[in-house]
Amino acid sequence: MNDDGAGRDVPWVLLRGLTRESHHWGEFAPAFAERIGAARVIALDLPGSGDAWRGASPWRVEAIAAQLRAELRRRAIAPPYRVLALSLGAMVACAWAALAPHELQGLVLVNTSVRPFSPFTQRLRPRAYGTLLHLLMGARDVHARERAVLRLTTRSPAHGDALVERWAAIRRERPVAAANALRQLVAAARFRAASRAPAVPTLVLASAGDALVDPRCSQRLAAAWGAAFALHPWAGHDLPLDDGAWVATQVAQWLQRGADGAAR
Repeated sequence: MNDDGAGRDVPWVLLRGLTRESHHWGEFAPAFAERIGAARVIALDLPGSGDAWRGASPWRVEAIAAQLRAELRRRAIAPPYRVLALSLGAMVACAWAALAPHELQGLVLVNTSVRPFSPFTQRLRPRAYGTLLHLLMGARDVHARERAVLRLTTRSPAHGDALVERWAAIRRERPVAAANALRQLVAAARFRAASRAPAVPTLVLASAGDALVDPRCSQRLAAAWGAAFALHPWAGHDLPLDDGAWVATQVAQWLQRGADGAAR
């Protein structure tokens, strides 16, 4: 899977997690594109979030994947694709690889957790339940809500009030309905990945400081699928936000190693 000239022309699709959207990638998307030499990076919104916030999110991860594939066809963006996906987005990427592996040239799965490889209490850490309930109930204080998300998902001291304000603005402009947050959470809880690895080269990344998902979930997935794996020593759940340069470097090195170094 050496990233030759043809490989650089393959679009990269970015997928976010629970109740988050394309604007939450911030500066990561252009920096990632520059670091790996990607000609095109497309940040898609999951149904019920971002530009699709008025729609209903499906109850199943497989249906979310089907809708995103249809959205790319609607935009006349033809496969193959490479996908970098975080958390719930990575579950969607796993479903996509099971449904249509011929459409994908590579997967980068960040801080995800799927059955059958990990128990529920590791897939969603108990100390996160209160914050998630707060999100589902749709608290009116947008700033307090986003500050709680920041505390739960990041570990970098560089993040502060300016980031909370940006996230609050996103929430006000494109609010995720409580019903859609619940649908996404149920879809994530119900999803079961294939026991056997898809026929798609895969890199799994995890954060040692993840307070939402135990990093052992990613380790077990990588081991079960024979995928390449790397662990960040301190970052939180939102690894691309905490250390996007590290993510881009890991992906660039994985691409350069080729098919022999990036198992499956």
